Amino acid sequence: MFRQAPLLAAALLFDSTAGAQNVKPIAYPETTRGDVVETQFGEAIADPYRWLENDVRTDSKVAGWVQRQNVVTNAYLGTLPQRDWFAARIKALMDYERFGLPQKAGAHYFYTRNSGLQNQAQLFVRDGLSGTPRLLIDPNGWAKDGATALDDWVPSDKGRFLAYSVQDGGSDWRTIRVLDVASGKVMADDLHWAKFTDIAWIGDEGFLYSRFPKPAEGAEFQSRNFNQALYFHRIGTPQEQDQLVFATPDQPEVGHTAKVTNGGRYAVITSSKGTDARFEVRVIDLAQRKKKGWLAQVLVSGFDHKWQPVDAIGNRLWFVTDENAPRGKLVSVRLTASHTDWTDVVPQRDETLERASIVGNKLILSYLKDASTRAEVYDLTGRRAKVLTLNGIGTASGFTGKPGDPETFYSFTSFNQPASIRRLDLRSGASDVFATPKLTFNPAEYAIEQRFYQSKDGTRVPLFLIRRKDLVGKAVPTLLYGYGGFDVSLTPGFSATRMAWLEAGGAYAMANLRGGGEYGKAWHDAGRRANKQNVFDDFIAAGEFLIKEGVTPKGGLTIQGGSNGGLLVGAVTNQRPDLFAAANAQVGVMDMLRFDRFTAGRYWTDDYGFPGKEADWKVLRAYSPYHNIRSGADYPAVLVTTADTDDRVVPGHSFKYTAALQAAQAGPRPHLIRIETRAGHGAGKPTDKVVAEGADILAFLAQWSGLATPK
Repeated sequence: MFRQAPLLAAALLFDSTAGAQNVKPIAYPETTRGDVVETQFGEAIADPYRWLENDVRTDSKVAGWVQRQNVVTNAYLGTLPQRDWFAARIKALMDYERFGLPQKAGAHYFYTRNSGLQNQAQLFVRDGLSGTPRLLIDPNGWAKDGATALDDWVPSDKGRFLAYSVQDGGSDWRTIRVLDVASGKVMADDLHWAKFTDIAWIGDEGFLYSRFPKPAEGAEFQSRNFNQALYFHRIGTPQEQDQLVFATPDQPEVGHTAKVTNGGRYAVITSSKGTDARFEVRVIDLAQRKKKGWLAQVLVSGFDHKWQPVDAIGNRLWFVTDENAPRGKLVSVRLTASHTDWTDVVPQRDETLERASIVGNKLILSYLKDASTRAEVYDLTGRRAKVLTLNGIGTASGFTGKPGDPETFYSFTSFNQPASIRRLDLRSGASDVFATPKLTFNPAEYAIEQRFYQSKDGTRVPLFLIRRKDLVGKAVPTLLYGYGGFDVSLTPGFSATRMAWLEAGGAYAMANLRGGGEYGKAWHDAGRRANKQNVFDDFIAAGEFLIKEGVTPKGGLTIQGGSNGGLLVGAVTNQRPDLFAAANAQVGVMDMLRFDRFTAGRYWTDDYGFPGKEADWKVLRAYSPYHNIRSGADYPAVLVTTADTDDRVVPGHSFKYTAALQAAQAGPRPHLIRIETRAGHGAGKPTDKVVAEGADILAFLAQWSGLATPK
């Protein structure tokens, strides 16, 4: 079935400072080429690297290929003169005290803290806001390689217990455990096969969580996820005794999560079929549980619109929705027998409403205005009381709490500012600092601009541009980042890796492409399914704009994107290889004809369409990175990055794409893959792996864009 491809001597080392190629070729490892050909909708589709879809944990051939590729890639990266400088700077820039948003439960305040270079943040508790911090959970001792992480954590209503989820090796699977807060003792509760779940406490009795059936042996990290169900776990009992709360076995593609309103009166069940914010909503009156059991009454049916539960006071529930409001509005409903008492509380406006919360007797609404946060306080009738002053272009998050609370916490970050935590007193309106980082650089030395440019069809697209102020007006190597999908909004935030690029004298640009959520439902719809090409056009137009405006020289533009953004990088590299000097495709979706066959891939049909439907297949076939590599074309330098334990976008996507790119002999520049171990899709990655990966990527991009790091 297999035949051997010839040994490729594809890429030559390139000395960007001398502007010439030397004679040392990179010999890519041999990759076995299969003869799989399938006819789909009248076209014969070759898939010679199908075997690379197999799980590296169980297939020795795939494991051997991974090892050989890493040997070649590491040897090349080891020659880059910028690598050590970037590693040192990223490490130094990450070495500052970082706090997570505090969460109050009873008299306790819970929060995470990383002292600087710890692989994982620790969880602390204070008794009272000014109480002495007490360490509750330290995940740094959970694994020798630091790759077992504390994921979600939720205290019970009064803070007696804390449920937390553990992530191992970057996997999406979670193990949920319980801790007694007073003693710090981890209890016997041990819950498995949880994924894409919330933890919703019902008093101190127990909590609701979502889990999937146990996968078949050996299929844990590749089989598709169906039949997610909602369970109740009572504290101190084994998982086998957990009560099934809600499931839809006749609709295995539907998943369910739950939120319990403050005060514990209602459980709100949100059901979805994919990644689209199109939900059905059911409500369980927990006060009637002894009489009626887990009776879930339908509040919203049809999977037509976004319904994001906010909270409840008495028998009134608040939601953020896009029903008849594509940019979002706040509504409420009184839970009566008919559930027809729907009221618009804060109507739609020009900005996009992202989320809302009820804290004290106030509503706090977070809007996006041109991809930057605007936070406002309203009374419960929907009258605006205050606009919160934030420190310039940036992202604010948090604003959580309970009805009756006198305070809330929020963080603010921007491209040149790590997150600082502030406490807002809702009675006085005063805001004071809870935690702020001590910096090793001067934020005032960096200019943050927001520009707008025209895409191919004339659409006006926003772009953030960050540079050292002394470089404004000069053309410098530039890193352009994008995503463009799944209603995800790219907003300003701090990254030590990105700051190292800026310190070295590069510019950074982030384009808010269609397909994201920056301007509501219409912006998302304009960049998905049959409209996906708009995303690629927007990104290409951003690159052309940066060159035209003199931000970067031709030959100085590099690109980067992860997950759906990795797909973006693969697609635009195929379509415009002449535009970019180098590309980094991170954990990308590269085979658009088979993405729905693995783990969470079947959810993504909302954005990509169905490979089994001819009309959708033709769209996917036209841009699929794996299927559209241009043999013999002069490609930019490409570094693909993935992890052998990624069970979100399985690494077979990146493996197949890299094998095909290397076989195409697409120009003299290197086309390499860096495969991390026990790192998954990105969440929970330990600090030392973040530093090493960031240094490798930036050194690669710097080498091919001409960015010389300081000596």
